Amino acid sequence: MPETTPSILPRKWRSGERALVVLAIIATVAAAKAAEALLIPLVAGLLLAYALRPLVEGLERIRIPRLVGSAFVLAAVTASLAGVGAWVKDDAAAALAELPQAARKLRVAAQEKAREPANPIGHMREAAAELNRAAAEAVGTSQGAVAAPAQRSNSPPADLQNWGATQSSRLFDTVTELGLAALFAFFLLVSGDKFRRKLVSLAGPTLAVKRITVEILDEIDKQVQRYLLVMLITNVLIAIAVWAALLALGLQRAAMWGAIAGVLHVIPYVGSALTAIAVGIAAFMQFGTLGAAAGAALVVFAVAAALGMGFMSWLQGRATQVSAVAVFVALLFFGWLWGGWGLLLGAPLVAIVKTIADRIPALAPLGAMLGP
Repeated sequence: MPETTPSILPRKWRSGERALVVLAIIATVAAAKAAEALLIPLVAGLLLAYALRPLVEGLERIRIPRLVGSAFVLAAVTASLAGVGAWVKDDAAAALAELPQAARKLRVAAQEKAREPANPIGHMREAAAELNRAAAEAVGTSQGAVAAPAQRSNSPPADLQNWGATQSSRLFDTVTELGLAALFAFFLLVSGDKFRRKLVSLAGPTLAVKRITVEILDEIDKQVQRYLLVMLITNVLIAIAVWAALLALGLQRAAMWGAIAGVLHVIPYVGSALTAIAVGIAAFMQFGTLGAAAGAALVVFAVAAALGMGFMSWLQGRATQVSAVAVFVALLFFGWLWGGWGLLLGAPLVAIVKTIADRIPALAPLGAMLGP
């Protein structure tokens, strides 16, 4: 009879091992949160280097040194972004100058709506007044005695100057992080395959481990490049669609709003929401009715939902083999962890995690969970 080899069952984890894994995950998340200022430029620079690597290698094939090619590619990307900013600068400055007038018009419109007796807000205010009277009668105080503290309890509006100073400081921090990421990407591009060879040499002594490491690095290259290509195509389509839709509605500066919609869509969900709010304010300033403002905002949201949440999610699922649910959860997690940067970096990071999990047998369940 042929000799049969007994099957080897996987060893079950002990309770202490599970506890150590949970503690290690919590410690890693806490360290990533604490080291946010260090990790964000490194991760952003690494992804930028992966995205620009094919361009640098193409220049190298036509006898342009890597140092010159890397500097040229980064300079071209920076010049393109600066060109877009210069193109919309005048229109953006004019739109910002109209913000105080827009705030006054919104306040007047809200007050007029609140004064209408058949308005839900008016009903709510009347109900609140009746509740105040009932409470005053229950405790034996007069209505005026109750109304006076209520009037004194109204908190003053937020200080817009402090808010503007805070946002200016955050903008400066973001520009600094972008500069550090570009510098790190430049060093990675200049080094070429040296960094990859060092990672392969550190992976392990056996050829099998080195081969798996090379496959992971190659697949990460493809995943990041596919993700960025899909994002570029989708953002251009969103910019064109928003421009055409707002132009059909007769909104002024439709081209500027289309460019802003395409640029801000790099931040999933939040960027489209900010664009819809800004377009709604601009439509209210131009047409003077809340209905027109809501209509313009809904048009932007519909375009972003159809192309960004629908088409982009489908295309990314086919390109990166990551489920839309996993991407959404990753955006929530990294958004909580790193704010706006987390929303920008979350999707490519989860694609990288799935690539690594698919190549390591111990992480196969994680790869299956992240897959479509």
